[in-house]
Amino acid sequence: MQLEDLKTEYDKLQLQYGAKELDSIYSGGCTKNPDICFVFMNPTGRNIASSKNWKGLKSPWIGTKNIWDLFFELHLMDKSIYRKIKEMKGSDWTEAFAEEVYKDVERHKYFITNLGKCTQIDARELPDKVYQKYLHLLEKEFEIIKPKVIILFGNQVSSIVLQQKISVSQVRKQLFEKTINGNTYSFYSVYYPVGNGRFHLDKSIEDIKWIMNRLSIYNQEAMEDENKESIAGVY
Repeated sequence: MQLEDLKTEYDKLQLQYGAKELDSIYSGGCTKNPDICFVFMNPTGRNIASSKNWKGLKSPWIGTKNIWDLFFELHLMDKSIYRKIKEMKGSDWTEAFAEEVYKDVERHKYFITNLGKCTQIDARELPDKVYQKYLHLLEKEFEIIKPKVIILFGNQVSSIVLQQKISVSQVRKQLFEKTINGNTYSFYSVYYPVGNGRFHLDKSIEDIKWIMNRLSIYNQEAMEDENKESIAGVY
């Protein structure tokens, strides 16, 4: 099975749980044993790739700004790409630029996905039962890409994926393991870093850097730049 094979199922669920005028948003990045798989909640109409007129990648966070602060601070994004994102309006993203961004994501060996692929008009809260409909499909994604470690953002996503009540504040830097069809995967639960969780961005960065260092994912370039570069120093 390939990731492409899951899209039909995601599109069926979009008709049930998403905005009918918008498309599902799938995933993007490194699909062959990525160092990290980042799992967010669900997309909104702010992602311009959800438009039915968009013919390019249907990947997370296209046309948005704030989440890329996280990846840049983790040294998982080239400065030139990050600068372009911060300087342009979301509506100025083109299909070619989205490809450029996700080629950079792939080069840095990570994968971005959402637990729920049902795009909503806005950031309305979804009940657990909707996310539960997507869990078996997300687990198939894990089986296909075989990530070294999986980062779950927020209490709700963490609780549903791990099938136990999770409070991020109580489990920071704690390893969870889950076996899916005979394969065991490593998980960490991290504060949600955007939207209402934006004020937790520094904690998200701190915890993910700790995880990356522990797993020797932090490369030499990142370590050399650690004390030289920050978001404020980009401009």
